[in-house]
Amino acid sequence: MQVPELSVVIPSVNGLGDLLGCLEAVERMRSSVRLEVLVVDRLGGEVAETVRRRFPDVRVRATAPDATIPQMRELAFREALGPAVAVIEDHIIVPPEWGRQLLAALDAGHDVVGGPIENAATERWVDWASFLCEYSACLPPLPAGPADWLPGNNVVYRRALLERYQSVIAEGGWENRLHDAIRADGGTLWCQPDILVGHKKHYTFGEYLSQRFLYARSYAGARVRARSPGAKIAYGLAALVLPPLLLYRTLRRLTSKGVAPGRILTSLPLIAVFVTSWGLGEVVGYWLGAGASLSRVR
Repeated sequence: MQVPELSVVIPSVNGLGDLLGCLEAVERMRSSVRLEVLVVDRLGGEVAETVRRRFPDVRVRATAPDATIPQMRELAFREALGPAVAVIEDHIIVPPEWGRQLLAALDAGHDVVGGPIENAATERWVDWASFLCEYSACLPPLPAGPADWLPGNNVVYRRALLERYQSVIAEGGWENRLHDAIRADGGTLWCQPDILVGHKKHYTFGEYLSQRFLYARSYAGARVRARSPGAKIAYGLAALVLPPLLLYRTLRRLTSKGVAPGRILTSLPLIAVFVTSWGLGEVVGYWLGAGASLSRVR
């Protein structure tokens, strides 16, 4: 068996409706890249069986139903065979040239490379609003060069780097924890604007509202885990003013990215509700802890 050039890690948390389209896009890269695809699945049943039947070259690894996405990524990182390890989500659509672009960026001397994300679920109002709410900072154009952050669902690492930071990854945090540790040690996150993927996720209003709350609660709970009760109360009180601040920042980014004013205007009512859910999630996370919120984030 040839060693793959690129391992692609895909946590499976949303079901076949999303995952099949993602895998079909990834599989198109096999003609140009020696590819290993690792699907880490917490759903089981029909999902795992269908993937194994339709994509026999894909490796499926099962986890507990309450495994978090960071834990699923960690499992795949430990099993990946390629010298380059990319991470996407089960509703990300990659173009056929994506794999070669990632490898070329690493060949240029970079250790961690990521790129922008565009909306590929364009038919429904709620999908546009949820995407613009969450991904305003990831929209193209992004400046090329060293970056303070990179998205966690369009990124590639040298496997040797992941091995070096295994203890950080094992903490179970999101990619920003790993990226901050790399930068603290003098490493560079490299943004390459032409490495572009599509985000194709269909939401209901209630689903996305709850996901914003759960993500925010998990973030806030982790942030103050070791803090005193007084500090937790203070953080929660401060988070009460987050919704208007988040709304302002989101609208400013969308405007600067050149998003059509009509698109912004029609999405604004839902975005306002979604950032309010985020703010409430942070308040609950600071005051009551993360609970099981991270294992319910999709």
